[in-house]
Amino acid sequence: MEKKKRIALVAHDNEKRDLVEWVQYNWKTLLKHDLISTGTTGRLVEETMTAKAGGTPPAGLHMTRLKSGPLGGDQQLGALIAEGKIDVVIFFWDPMSPHPHDVDVKALLRIAVLYNIPMACNRASADFLISSPMLGEAYEPQVRDYAGYLSRTMPSR
Repeated sequence: MEKKKRIALVAHDNEKRDLVEWVQYNWKTLLKHDLISTGTTGRLVEETMTAKAGGTPPAGLHMTRLKSGPLGGDQQLGALIAEGKIDVVIFFWDPMSPHPHDVDVKALLRIAVLYNIPMACNRASADFLISSPMLGEAYEPQVRDYAGYLSRTMPSR
C-alpha cells in the first residue's frame, strides 16, 4: 500500500447519518486519499466534503462512485478488493435491519477479510483506523498464499 490509500466508504441507510458526521469530522484527512463509495453514500460524502470546503468541491477530492449496494455496488467493491484496488474499507452497516442484499454484504465482508484489508464496521473502529499513524504511511500487508487451495485435488465421482 502506498502512503495515499484507496479508502472505500459504505453505509446502510440507517447508518448514513453517522457516516456523514464522521466524514464532517475527518474530511481533511480523507482528502489526502482516494475515495471509493457506493451509490447514495458517495453522493452524501461528496456533498459533505463540498460543504466543509465552503460550497465548492475541495481541491484534491478524488471520489469514485459505484452503483448503489443493492444494485450491485457491494459486488463492484468486492471485485475492486479482489483486484487489489482497495486499501481500507469503512462500512457502517446496520446489524438490526434486514437488507435485501444481505448475501452481498456478507460476501463483501468475507472478501475484505480474505484479502487482509483493514476494515471498520462502526464509528469507533473507524475512529481508530483513521487516526492510526499507519494510514499515512506505506504499508505492506501480509497476504496469505492460497496456492495450496488452488492446486488441491478434487474428489472424483
